[in-house]
Amino acid sequence: MRPTMDLPSLPELLVEPVVRAALAEDLGRAGDITSAAVIPAEARMRGAIVARQPGAVAGTDAAALAFRLLDPAIAVVVLKPDGSRVAPGDAVIQIDGPARPILAAERVALNLLCRLSGVATATASLVAAARPHKARIACTRKTTPGLRALEKHAVRAGGGVNHRFGLDDAVLIKDNHIAVAGGVRPAIARARAAVGHLVKIEVEVDTLGQLDEALAEGIDAVLLDNMTPDQLREAVRRVDGRAVTEASGRVTVETVPAIAAAGVDLISAGWITHSAPILDLGLDWEG
Repeated sequence: MRPTMDLPSLPELLVEPVVRAALAEDLGRAGDITSAAVIPAEARMRGAIVARQPGAVAGTDAAALAFRLLDPAIAVVVLKPDGSRVAPGDAVIQIDGPARPILAAERVALNLLCRLSGVATATASLVAAARPHKARIACTRKTTPGLRALEKHAVRAGGGVNHRFGLDDAVLIKDNHIAVAGGVRPAIARARAAVGHLVKIEVEVDTLGQLDEALAEGIDAVLLDNMTPDQLREAVRRVDGRAVTEASGRVTVETVPAIAAAGVDLISAGWITHSAPILDLGLDWEG
């Protein structure tokens, strides 16, 4: 199956440092001593990375780069681009070339591909559970250090959308900010005075009373944290289109339908990046 969206590849400038670091970690000081000892230098192999279970694919660029960085002579063909849905037995990437570098790159390629495809698959499960409602599934900053750009790309591959990438691209006033600043209104006032006109301001609220305070200040978005579906419905009614509504807290495949039915614009879940199980894929030798 083709990707469910027009998903552009990540720039290699972002991917290469991650892949290089992973290869350097794995190769260590002496390289792949097993392959060097067991595999003749002239040996070649042809194989494919194959799905062992159904899911959504992400990380093909990173996996392909792992092989190419070790030996440009390795021919890598991506058969299922990021965003594709796969079934058990589907070939995702075909590989042909010198055996030693293929085997040396195998684990790094699979680690990245399995991890990122797991994120995409977890996201896709929530996207499916939210249908037919308008709510979009969003990630958070709960990402693996060093892998944020790749994991957020994987969320998009699964049909989700990205929240802010870091602390510098949007204001998100959370409960601790509110506590230290002395309340919802002073926190928003300080934020509005400090940031530029293109910077969005979102406020996390735990109660409908806090929501009313935030709406009175004219914020751009509101994060409705750990509210029940009934509270979410009332919150959406009070917002009445004046701000983007985002629900978070206790988000699972089982709870998403009721959350989405409340009419929120976004549902954010941290676990799709910090705790998603990998998608099982493996390199099968053709020979």
